[in-house]
Amino acid sequence: MAKVSSVERNMKRQRLVAQYAGKRALLKDIARNKDLPVEERFAAQLKLAALPRNSAETRIRNRCQVTGRPRGYYRKMKMSRIALRELGSQGLIPGLTKSSW
Repeated sequence: MAKVSSVERNMKRQRLVAQYAGKRALLKDIARNKDLPVEERFAAQLKLAALPRNSAETRIRNRCQVTGRPRGYYRKMKMSRIALRELGSQGLIPGLTKSSW
């Protein structure tokens, strides 16, 4: 199992991303719009920089839903390779047959 503080920190980041998603998207659109004056675009960029860093989607770390492990993560299954192997051995994942010879 991963440290509880690491998992909680990542969940806090997910909440912040959801909270600031609309505001961040609006400011990014303004900053990227070449038709607007430079001053207005720069002001939008400053407002974007003033938002919390953890509200950026790139700060979220993919973690295993079972154990919280940050490495060896399968996106399709939303779990780590170790949890996938254990659950697959027990036959709890439909459509997955673990070979052993």
